[in-house]
Amino acid sequence: MELVEIVILAVVIALAAVGLVGGLVVGSRKKKLPPPPPSTPTITPPAEPKVGEEAETPRDEARRTIDEVGLPDAPAPAVEAPVVETPAPPALEVPEPTEGRLVRLRARLARSQNSLGKGLLTLLSRDNLDEDTWEEIEDTLLTADVGVAPTQELVERLRERVRVLGTRTPEELRALLREELITLLGPDLDREVRTEGGAETPGVVMVVGVNGTGKTTTTGKLARVLVADGRSVVLGAADTFRAAAADQLQTWGERVGARTVRGPEGGDPASIAYDAVKEGIAEGADVVLVDTAGRLHTKTGLMDELGKVKRVVEKHGPLDEVLLVLDATTGQNGLVQARVFAEVVDITGIVLTKLDGTAKGGIVIAVQRELGVPVKLIGLGEGPDDLAPFEPGAFVDALIGD
Repeated sequence: MELVEIVILAVVIALAAVGLVGGLVVGSRKKKLPPPPPSTPTITPPAEPKVGEEAETPRDEARRTIDEVGLPDAPAPAVEAPVVETPAPPALEVPEPTEGRLVRLRARLARSQNSLGKGLLTLLSRDNLDEDTWEEIEDTLLTADVGVAPTQELVERLRERVRVLGTRTPEELRALLREELITLLGPDLDREVRTEGGAETPGVVMVVGVNGTGKTTTTGKLARVLVADGRSVVLGAADTFRAAAADQLQTWGERVGARTVRGPEGGDPASIAYDAVKEGIAEGADVVLVDTAGRLHTKTGLMDELGKVKRVVEKHGPLDEVLLVLDATTGQNGLVQARVFAEVVDITGIVLTKLDGTAKGGIVIAVQRELGVPVKLIGLGEGPDDLAPFEPGAFVDALIGD
């Protein structure tokens, strides 16, 4: 009995051991196996909508108002590139016609008229023309900057004609004085500014003079005179030593459509003058005006500089005109300057500036006698068209009045 129990107990223990070992083996195999593939989800098709009596009662659902619904951002407006407006070129000015300019501007000579013309007429109208009176006439002429030699010549001729005339009415005296003054001015002198040039080259005019006489301004005004006469003009800014001289000249040119050839400040004046004439030839311009420097620090330096400009310009062709600009208010000092420039270059004509109420009209006679060349242009004010061709008859009429 006991033996049987022992055998049964042993079998039970053996079975339990076998079951335990088998469970461990199966557990380890489950851990090594890959996970099963996911099952395919079941998709339930949406129910067909029902209508009429079969329609379901709508359910209350939470709804959002239009204010709660976020709207997509509006696209940013296209930014247009700013339009850069090109400034319109300044309107070209129309210069006054040159014909009769001196007659229109005769009122500018009022004070010169008082000092010379009316003074002479008053003295000549005296009943007794003694030596004291003739000395006063001489003093009047000298004070008006007529010059010593022209004064003596005029007084001698007046004495002779008054003696022969006998009676002296105001009209006769005025006609007498007018005739003698015109004779002194040289009515037969050629006062035309030569700007014709050659068949394929423009006329070339070089403007010289001391700084402060109105040289650059005169060059600009002369451009207006030529444009008024229907000529095309190129300006050469060869005064590279005076600050802003090129800017000043360019401003004058832009007003009437004349192009300005310029270079760096302190550059070679002869090179700029050469380029100006070259551009004038290329453009087919009628006239090239060259504004030069006016330094009088040393006579030798001035001669070298102006001489070089003249030689370089003449490589293109002959120099048609050399105009000397003088300030009429400087009187005899202006004559000293005129002598220096006449030694440097061959002066062909004179421009007298500031010959208005502050000047003395006799300087016209004196400077012509000093240099032996005619006054061709006179400046009678600050206006852009106050430069006039010199007309001896109109000038004398302005001096002595009607």
